[in-house]
Amino acid sequence: MRSRRVTRGVLALAATLSIVLGSALPASATDPLPLGSTRVLDDAGVLSASQEQAVQARSEALSDSSGLDLWVVYVDQFTNPSDASDWGNTTADLNNLGPNQYLLAISTEGRSFFLSGHPDSPVSDDQLAAIEQERIGPALQGGDWVAGATAAADGLADARGGGAGSGGFGGILFVLLLVVVVGALIFFVVRSRRKARQPQVTGGGAPAIPQEPIEELARRAASALVQTDDALKTSEQELGFARAQFGDAAAVEFETVLAQAKADLDAAFALKQQLDDATPDSEQDVRGWNTRILELCERANAALDAKAAAFDELRKLEQNAPEALARVQELRSTVGQGTDAAASRLTTLQGSYAPDALTAIADNPEQARQRLAFADEQLAAAQTAIGAGDGGEAAVSIRAAEEAVAQAKLLQDAVDKLAADLSTGERQASSLIAELEKDAATAAALPDPDGRIAGVVAGTRQQIETSRPLLSGTAKNPLFALDGLEKADAEIDTLLAGIRDAQEKQRRAAQQLDQLLTHAQAQVSAAEDYITSRRGAVGATARTRLAEAGASLVQARQLATSDPAQAVAAAQRANELAAQAMQHAQNDVGGFGGGFGNQGGGGGGDVMGAVLGGILINSLLGGGNRGGGGMPSFGGGGRRSGGGGFSSGSFGGGGTRSRRGGGRF
Repeated sequence: MRSRRVTRGVLALAATLSIVLGSALPASATDPLPLGSTRVLDDAGVLSASQEQAVQARSEALSDSSGLDLWVVYVDQFTNPSDASDWGNTTADLNNLGPNQYLLAISTEGRSFFLSGHPDSPVSDDQLAAIEQERIGPALQGGDWVAGATAAADGLADARGGGAGSGGFGGILFVLLLVVVVGALIFFVVRSRRKARQPQVTGGGAPAIPQEPIEELARRAASALVQTDDALKTSEQELGFARAQFGDAAAVEFETVLAQAKADLDAAFALKQQLDDATPDSEQDVRGWNTRILELCERANAALDAKAAAFDELRKLEQNAPEALARVQELRSTVGQGTDAAASRLTTLQGSYAPDALTAIADNPEQARQRLAFADEQLAAAQTAIGAGDGGEAAVSIRAAEEAVAQAKLLQDAVDKLAADLSTGERQASSLIAELEKDAATAAALPDPDGRIAGVVAGTRQQIETSRPLLSGTAKNPLFALDGLEKADAEIDTLLAGIRDAQEKQRRAAQQLDQLLTHAQAQVSAAEDYITSRRGAVGATARTRLAEAGASLVQARQLATSDPAQAVAAAQRANELAAQAMQHAQNDVGGFGGGFGNQGGGGGGDVMGAVLGGILINSLLGGGNRGGGGMPSFGGGGRRSGGGGFSSGSFGGGGTRSRRGGGRF
């Protein structure tokens, strides 16, 4: 959350110095800068005194009529960052602008601009984009700097319903009365909340420190996990595109920061798993671990944000939009050829396997088609933007198309991957049945004074008989069968451990571990592909189980040689957690948009498919809803891209992952 405190003396001094030095220096690029005490900062020197006063007066009138504040900054060129939206958002964040406060940044020589709004702004993202395209851009075309600022103020006023020209005196009076009433309500609500949060003086005179309710803290922690995981996945995807284009050497510094961010996120997921497990936790632990989750997520996002500008400079999508567009168009053509093959393969699998065995890929070909259809729309939009000379808008569409095509390929590949895992599972399950039959016969011949052996033998044979139908016919489910057989194998192995020699124990342990690792890898891989391609709907619980399953699988592989027994336990845990991750993820997707996960493509379905895949971030749907599943949302850090609509992701954390708008004139 942004601090509202500003050191006015420092800002005023900085502003004064910039004015004094600016008069003695030639026009140059300008870094994000403090705004000072007025609503207008003419660092480019394009306004006369009367013009500056006119912009100031219009901004004050906007505040009086609508409760919205507008700052206008004129500079020669944007730098550090050079992107108009990044520069505007950075300046707004630097000056702690709040939900009702907007910044219009204009580069007079670069001929670009951006209207920055807070994530909780009452003016939606679509409205801000419309103001930019329909009002500010045309007003600036003739170099009328005052008209550009006036257009921004008029657009904000109309969007809020408080324009001075709409409704006459009665309308203005109504708006003023409404503002007074709302302001009074806010005052009393805030005052009552502050009173409720006042430290209570104890008998000893020491004030009790008010604490955030645990439920709210847990909700924020879960939301932070989802947002950070999304940022990391999108950043990894973007880095993959850059590596393919520029080579491994160019990606080294970004690989390092991604690894650091992933380590922080993994630590946060581990804490969430501790909170979710069956062991009761003290209130102190619950509060402390959730707080630590927030800290780790914040650090991961900050690390990614710090490299976002450098990454954009590497790719230079805005400047290289035509070349990037051609590359993505070629990739889309290649990937598009695989959709029919994936659909045909799925049909073949459906003739041999039970629906439950194919749940993870049942709609993959259709989802892939939706992603490709969305990519086509974005590629067409990019082509149009390039033709209009709007590199910034083209870059946004290219980014969205890139990820849509990549997800389509992931969805296609997942069909072949599961087919291979099912085939391997069949062979392993059949082999394990043969081993269990021998073990059951061996155990049945042992002395059994207390009947314990007979119970284990009976359970083993029952599991064998239950599994056989799952390995033949047209409704096979070998991975489910293998899961039950592995549990029976572990139980009878424990029973027979005392009579086996060392060599046989070693052989059985190696065989069991190999089967478990293969099974766990298949489960983790299926869950990861499913969640990655549908992450717009998947909440913190599924992601936590997947992260812990992956960590347990790595641990199992590391222990395979030195401590096979512990490796077996880790592989079993990975298998169980991956299955839980898949179940939670499927529940989340089933509830996404009233069951959107099963809808067909076409039209709005293509866009919603992109939202389901996390390619488009639906900020209209509110923050934090995906803490435990449900409809998607995205916020975080210093993101200032309005309060609604859809936007695409990019490399970075919560502060830079969402890009919107701006333009040239």
